[in-house]
Amino acid sequence: MGVLLGCDQVSLEFPTKQVLQQVTLSVHEGDRIGVVGANGEGKSSLLSVLALAIEPDEGRVTYKRDTRVGLLSQRDQFEPELSVQEAVVGNLPAYEWASDARVRDILDGLLGNLDLHATISSLSGGQRRRVDLARLLIGSWDVLMLDEPTNHLDMRTIHWLAQHLKHRWQRGSGGLVLVTHDRWFLDEVCTSMWEVHDGVVDPFEGGYSAYILQRVERDRQAHVSEERRRNMARKELAWLSRGAQARSTKPKFRVDAARALIADVPPLRDELELKRLAVARLGKRVIDLFDVVVQYPHQEPILKGVTWRIGAGDRFGLLGANGAGKTTLIEAICKQLTPQSGQVRIGSTVHFGMLSQQLYELEPYETQTIREVLAKGRRVYVIDGKETSPEKLCERLGFSAAQLMNRICDLSGGQRRRLALLLTILAEPNVLILDEPGNDLDTDMLGLVEDLLDGWPGTLILVTHDRFLMERVTDHQFALLEGTLRHVPGGVDEYLRLAAELERANRTAVFEQACMAAQSSQVNEGESAAIALSNAERQQLRRQASSLERRITSRHEQLDMLTQALLELDQTDYQALTQAQEEINAAQLELDEMETEWLELEERLEG
Repeated sequence: MGVLLGCDQVSLEFPTKQVLQQVTLSVHEGDRIGVVGANGEGKSSLLSVLALAIEPDEGRVTYKRDTRVGLLSQRDQFEPELSVQEAVVGNLPAYEWASDARVRDILDGLLGNLDLHATISSLSGGQRRRVDLARLLIGSWDVLMLDEPTNHLDMRTIHWLAQHLKHRWQRGSGGLVLVTHDRWFLDEVCTSMWEVHDGVVDPFEGGYSAYILQRVERDRQAHVSEERRRNMARKELAWLSRGAQARSTKPKFRVDAARALIADVPPLRDELELKRLAVARLGKRVIDLFDVVVQYPHQEPILKGVTWRIGAGDRFGLLGANGAGKTTLIEAICKQLTPQSGQVRIGSTVHFGMLSQQLYELEPYETQTIREVLAKGRRVYVIDGKETSPEKLCERLGFSAAQLMNRICDLSGGQRRRLALLLTILAEPNVLILDEPGNDLDTDMLGLVEDLLDGWPGTLILVTHDRFLMERVTDHQFALLEGTLRHVPGGVDEYLRLAAELERANRTAVFEQACMAAQSSQVNEGESAAIALSNAERQQLRRQASSLERRITSRHEQLDMLTQALLELDQTDYQALTQAQEEINAAQLELDEMETEWLELEERLEG
C-alpha cells in the first residue's frame, strides 16, 4: 500500500511545552488510525501539523502527489450569516446535490432534523458541529483527519458516523486519522492506533482493544513503576474480554493471551455486596414514577405516561436522542419540575447527588483552590471499605499534589469534570445522577472514573452518548422513544434497532400523508385539470401513482432490511461487506427513480 502522507523528524514546541519531538510517521492507503493520549499531550496539534494547518518548528510534512486532505478541527470557521445549506454545499445548485444519493445520506444522517435555511448564528454548538462535519464529509478526500468528531452527537448519529467511515472508501484505499475519547468508536472504526505522550508517538496494531492488550504487555515486560496505571489498563481489558463489548466487536487481539493477562483480575463489581450496602443506606423505596406526563405550552408532550421503578443499588443507563426528554425525566425524578399528571414518589432516605453537564456545581467555588474546597468537607472518607483522605481521592482521579493549589477557574474542562464528580461523591449521596460525566475526559481518565464508580454503593442513573461508558458502568439500560420509556434488555444494540424502526414508520407515515395531500389537491382542482386530461387518462395516471406508492413503501422496507443485514455481517469479511453495500446502492438508486417517476405523475395530475 502506498504512502499518502508522512512527516519526518517533526518537532513542535509551545511556550510551556514540547509537544512533538523528532516524530517520524506516515499514513498509508487503507489506514484507519485512532489517536489517543492524555489531554494536553498534543493529539490535536499532531493532526494540525499533518494537515498543514500548523507549520512545525523542525522537520517536514510531505504528501503524495494530488493527495487531498480534509481536516475537522474542534472549532468551525463559519460566518454567522450563512445558511446551513450554504455552509454545507456552498453555491452548488440544489438539483445537483439533491440528486446525489451519497450527499443525501450524509445530510439525513447528520442534519435530518435541521432547517437547511436556518442561519448559522441561530444554531446551538452541537448543531454547528454537525453542520461542519456534514460539510467535510460531502467532499471527496483521500485522507480525512477528524478531531473529536463524536462531540455533541447522540448515540444513533455516532453509530451512523461509524458505519459511514467504515464504508466510505473501498478496501485498501483512502486514509483516516481521528482523535476521539469514544472507545467504542475507536474499536469499531480503527485498525491501528497512535498513542501520543511526552512528545513522541507510539504506534500499535489493531483497534482500541488490541492497543490496551499491547500496552499491558509493554508495561509488564518493562516492569513499569506505574502500578496503578497498569492495573487500570488490565481492569479495562477484563471488561473488554468479558463484557458486552467482547460479544459484539470483531476479535482484534488474541483471546488466549488476553485471558492469561486477566486471570487474576477480580470481577469489576461485587454486585451482591453493593446491593446489600445500598439497601442498608436507602431502604426498600427509592424512586417510583407512575404515569408521569410532562408537557410545555403549545407543544407535544415530552413525557407520555412514563412509569419507572428505581430500587436500591440499581445501576440504570438512560438512552435517547438529543431532545428526547432525558433531562426532563431527570428533573422530574429530582422534583425540579412538576409533571402535568402522574406521580413521583421519593423514598424518605433518598439523598440525591447530581452531576450536571454544564457543571453548575462548581460555580460557588470559582475563586477558591482545590485544597480550599476539599477542606470544607470531612477529613476522612470510606471508599471501597477503606479509609482515605479527599487529597488521596483527588490523586486517584489524576490530580498531582501541586495541582491542589490551582484555582477552580483555572482548571481545564477535564479537570473541572473530574473534580465536580469527586465533590458530588464526597457529599455522600445514596442516589447518584450523572449527565455526560465522560465529556472532556481522555481514555485513561475515563478508566479512572469507571474504577471509582465500580465500588460506589448506591443507586446510579447515567445519561451519556458514550456507548462504552454506558455498557461498562450500568447493568440495565432504558430508552426514551417518542416520550415513552422502554426497558431494552439487549442494551444499546436493541435501542438502535428500535429507534431505526420508529424512524422508518414515521418516514412511511409522512410519505402517506404527502400522497393523501396530493390526491386531495387533485380532487379540488379537478375541473381546471380536466381541460388537459380526459377522465380515462386521469384514472390511468392515478392507478400508476397508487402502484408506485405501494412499490416505494415496499422498497423503503427492503432498503432498511438490507442496511440491517449489512450491520450484522462480520466486519472483517470485506467481500461480503462490498457485495452488501452494492445491493444497498442498487436498491437506493431504484428507489430514487421510482420517487422521481411518482413526482412526475403528480405534476401531470395537478397540471
